[in-house]
Amino acid sequence: MKDIILLKQGEMILKGLNRREFEQKLINNLKRRLGAIGKFNIYSMQSTVYAEPQDDCDMDAAVEAAKTVFGALAVTRAAAAQKDKDAIVLTAAEYLRDALDSVSSFKVESKRADKRFPMSSIELSKYVGGGIHDRFPHLRADMHAPELTVFVEVRDLAAYVHGPAEQGAGGLPVGVGGRMVTLISGGIDSPVATYMIAKRGVQLIPVHFYSHPYTSVKAKEKVIALSAQLEKYCGRLIPELVPFTRIQEQIREHCPEGLMTVITRRFMMRIAERIALDNGCTALVTGDNLGQVASQTAQALSVVEECVDIPVFRPLIALDKREIIDMARKIGTYDTSILPYEDCCTVFTPRRPRTKPKRPEVLAAESALDVEALVEEAVMNIGRAERA
Repeated sequence: MKDIILLKQGEMILKGLNRREFEQKLINNLKRRLGAIGKFNIYSMQSTVYAEPQDDCDMDAAVEAAKTVFGALAVTRAAAAQKDKDAIVLTAAEYLRDALDSVSSFKVESKRADKRFPMSSIELSKYVGGGIHDRFPHLRADMHAPELTVFVEVRDLAAYVHGPAEQGAGGLPVGVGGRMVTLISGGIDSPVATYMIAKRGVQLIPVHFYSHPYTSVKAKEKVIALSAQLEKYCGRLIPELVPFTRIQEQIREHCPEGLMTVITRRFMMRIAERIALDNGCTALVTGDNLGQVASQTAQALSVVEECVDIPVFRPLIALDKREIIDMARKIGTYDTSILPYEDCCTVFTPRRPRTKPKRPEVLAAESALDVEALVEEAVMNIGRAERA
């Protein structure tokens, strides 16, 4: 029996003349995800992407992998049958035998995408339902609350039989939304922000700031691990590692304590912008959440953002902490994020940070620093994460 994975497109079907570009990107991303599992023939027809195995492979693992690829609203494992009513009945009875044996009620829903098929959707559902009942007499038909729904899709190449679909990752395929730099601290928020912006089709370059010896090697390893965990959704993520110790020491030595956090964040923005421009990126992404900490008030965020010329996106801006934690658990980053390795944002934390800093006073404080030289020194010493 021919087993296949069907991925139903979500909002991609609303695209116009560029829809094929979105579909091809989804196919390419799916090929990369499934390549480690087996050889698949992947193609798109009638708003559905088909992943057809060409050799023996772990189909359960393939379905799980397909569910993490942005661009598919629903994913299901199905059996292909000839476009013949009796062949469809036989395939449904054999392919879903275990499920049909374990329930007491069912119904059949049919979709006739190939209008050349001689039966209407309703006629086909009745015929397949009758054939299943003949083979499983313990079942009763229930059109309102069945324990199992058998789905039949008559399409161009074959008829496909399957049970209920599983939820896909949704969103848009990574790569159709351009490139951005995402700032990853190692906490709970920034990996979730990275996931959420990748879901809009954005390819990302992660940037992490470290302050040795105030932060440990474990802190960097934590960020590398988080990036690896996000790759199943976001594609390849190799963090750019920015040495930040000298900048933070200079800020502590020359700037008012209450403005240290805001000035620190402004340096991060400037360096991240340099990385973005050097890599053809159009925006920065942060895990900022309005009002969560002193540096994330509306006034502080405004002063931080105005030092760069490219947009700063904040996917988490209106979420509460519980929603962010729930998302971190869902995508598998929470347990790593809470490992007790401090990042540079906790270095030299002021006792009373200014929550409503004003731009003139921040600029006056920064005038005590050689901003351009400090940024240039950090950029020249950026390293890339090494992964086994």
